[in-house]
Amino acid sequence: MTLKNITETTFRQSFGYDAALTVKAPGRVNLIGEHTDYNDGFVLPCAIDYETVVSCAKRDDRKIRVIAVDCDHQQDIFSLDEPILSHESQQWSNYVRGVVKHLQQRDSNFGGADLVLSGNVPQGAGLSSSASLEVAVGKAIQTLYHLRLDDVALALNGQEAENQFVGCNCGIMDQLISALGKDNHALLIDCRTLGTRAVPMPANVAVIIINSNVKRGLVDSEYNARREQCETGARFFAVDKLRDVELSQFEAVEHELDPVVAKRVRHVLTENARTLAAAEALAAGDLTKMGILMAESHASMRDDFEITVPPIDSLVEIVKQEIGTEGGVRMTGGGFGGCVVALVPTERVESVRAAVAEQYRQKTGLKETFYVCHASEGTGLC
Repeated sequence: MTLKNITETTFRQSFGYDAALTVKAPGRVNLIGEHTDYNDGFVLPCAIDYETVVSCAKRDDRKIRVIAVDCDHQQDIFSLDEPILSHESQQWSNYVRGVVKHLQQRDSNFGGADLVLSGNVPQGAGLSSSASLEVAVGKAIQTLYHLRLDDVALALNGQEAENQFVGCNCGIMDQLISALGKDNHALLIDCRTLGTRAVPMPANVAVIIINSNVKRGLVDSEYNARREQCETGARFFAVDKLRDVELSQFEAVEHELDPVVAKRVRHVLTENARTLAAAEALAAGDLTKMGILMAESHASMRDDFEITVPPIDSLVEIVKQEIGTEGGVRMTGGGFGGCVVALVPTERVESVRAAVAEQYRQKTGLKETFYVCHASEGTGLC
């Protein structure tokens, strides 16, 4: 059964009538541009064909009633006329409640709704299952009630819900690509202006995501430390964000900076330059150039930003040995585990899968999870 079949059937069985419409919002993978978003830099993600689906209908009262198929059909119900507070025991409910609460602040011209949610974005893999859920719920309410909010507003709404209601500090990339993704394209995002440019993906290239299945410890504390180090670097240059520092400026005074801060700054500045170059390489169909930029990005994350771990480095090396100059591979996401992303000619996918299956466990004792994805459309009706 498709996700849409599951949510529509569950809706009918649970609520006793048919859903009015069904929407979807995808997860994402970032091809290049890591830890640049909160420095007002550039990122180059694509939406993937793993998504959250919401079947929904209006109610004639002011209540929101939700069922999460993937959480044992747990249910939540809350009123639009009372303060929307956190749910004590159901974390998934807080994403829904947060989105609805922040939507009310943007455009309160909506009433109650019944919603059924289901998704197949792998959780805990850094593929933005939470952003996918936030955008899908926002899209459902917006579409049901014809709210005058565009998809950028839905993305910002999801980010606000996650930051302020759920309490997780994230940049805007995840929600924006889920809202604005385009089939067969990546999206170059300027995280300062929220300007976007669709970048065509070369034909016959697969987006492979490989989860290292490394247990991720210390992620939050290390992430916060990196943000603080970047802010320290920005203060040194008397600018608001590292986006405003030129590489030549940095190189002239690098010796005056704390050595660790200098490494963090170097990563951000060079990663921004690589991301812009990668958008051009991808648009030109130059997989060899893209591969070089992805390799440089990974080395920078390993040596300057220090967020990779040995199993991730092993995965990257295995894939790189297999594809040579015919594509690229690097760690993607916050770091300390998670996934690697590879751009690989479709005819090489199975040889990459076989090489990883043969060597990764042997080298690390861990078993990978392998996803072959397609750059996909953003949120909409399904």
